[in-house]
Amino acid sequence: MKRIVLLILLITTQITSLAQEEKKEPTIKPIPKPQSFVTTHQGIFGGKRLTYKATAKETYLKNEKGDSIASLWSVAYTQEGISNHTQRPVTFIFNGGPGSASVWLHMGLFGPKIVKVDSDARKDDGAAPYDLTTNENGLLDLTDMVFIDPVGTGYSRVVGKGKEKDFWGLKEDAASVAQFIRLWITENKRWFSPKYIAGESYGTTRAAAVGKALEGNGQNMALNGLILISQALDYEGSTSVHNNITSYVTYLPSMAATAWYHKKAGQGKELKDFLEECRKFTYDVYTPALFKGSLLTDDEKNSLAEKMAYFIGLDKDYILRSDLRILMPRFQKQLLADKGLSIGRLDGRFMGDEADKLSENPHLGDASSYQISSAYTAALNHYFAADLHIEMDRPYLTSNGKIGRTWRWRTVPDGSYWEPTPVNVSRALGETMRRNTDMKVLVANGYYDLITPFFDAEYTFARNGIVKERVTMTYYEAGHMMYVHEPDLIKLSNDIRDFLTAD
Repeated sequence: MKRIVLLILLITTQITSLAQEEKKEPTIKPIPKPQSFVTTHQGIFGGKRLTYKATAKETYLKNEKGDSIASLWSVAYTQEGISNHTQRPVTFIFNGGPGSASVWLHMGLFGPKIVKVDSDARKDDGAAPYDLTTNENGLLDLTDMVFIDPVGTGYSRVVGKGKEKDFWGLKEDAASVAQFIRLWITENKRWFSPKYIAGESYGTTRAAAVGKALEGNGQNMALNGLILISQALDYEGSTSVHNNITSYVTYLPSMAATAWYHKKAGQGKELKDFLEECRKFTYDVYTPALFKGSLLTDDEKNSLAEKMAYFIGLDKDYILRSDLRILMPRFQKQLLADKGLSIGRLDGRFMGDEADKLSENPHLGDASSYQISSAYTAALNHYFAADLHIEMDRPYLTSNGKIGRTWRWRTVPDGSYWEPTPVNVSRALGETMRRNTDMKVLVANGYYDLITPFFDAEYTFARNGIVKERVTMTYYEAGHMMYVHEPDLIKLSNDIRDFLTAD
């Protein structure tokens, strides 16, 4: 009897539980009225005084059923007084992460106003107030600009029946940004306008993926060009981990450049000459040696270690103990160990004074990030309130760490066989360029970028079916965000200006 009673109780409990689950409604996020803030301004760009409109707004993205599932935030700058927009370019701009808002390119390079930090990477940005100035190198005389914050960054968020997983992935993210671009182009009647995308870091990954996504869905949109700042198309060359031979190769010239900057190597030589010497060594000597591995003789190892020490400024014995393979975080800690300093990852010019002088990796974080991020965050919030008169009911997220932790990198449909591999969208870019024979690409590289190395860009663009005749490579004596260095801000702006006006 006891068993029967227990069985009846168990069945009753299960039925009650199932009934409660059936009654439970799925969580549906509210769909408030989209916010829009429009202001008019004047400024001098390219030596021309012009009037422009700033439109900061939410755009709702919808699913196939027509349900609003996300609110995507953008800020568009469009020149006033243009009667025929067919000749007026528009450039869509975003940063990377994944999980970063467009604050860096907005407040650092392309926006009508930009924030100034120490150009020589010697001083921390300190505390407020900061130096927000008119962007004398702005490009509004040449192109309208639309800054995009992907879902989960800035003010962008999921709404209604939307779920974060619908947007936080390589293909999902590209699809949502492509949908926004089509909506913006249609709403503003700009289908005949020349169209460009500018992305930085993961934003270059997104740019290549969006370029491919825009070719489909029955609304083929051909881009005129991509501006790739600190490209990250093939992650094998920008992932410094053990057993990834490609990364040992692609990072070595950037280590040499940074060692030269800190006067640890190449003294008495011009940077470009020193790097050309390092390129030759990397291709002709170092790469074959890595593939020989333990087949190398002791004499060969010693010879290689001596040459590497010559290029990257580390102790020969340390290089030998590292088996001729230097991980980037270790290089950051070792290069200036005699001074008790670690160098930045995004920009090797920056230096951090850490309490633990013996940790294997920088333990405070990236000096080239924490020494400028407060200025950028404060500048954008001040600018939005004071100049664009934006009033929102939630904070602007310059970054969202949750996104990167849950990002879906899968490149094939569910149910298809797939093994995780380094992300690579460079082949997709090559195919897009061959289908769209007018699309050109500008690749901007920082010599002291220790996260997406310039040599990786050269290695990536030499392969993958990319049409090299339509690719322009430019170089700057700074890092990942080369525009924080005043001379490079000017040079990069001029290089983009030439790119937009080239036949």
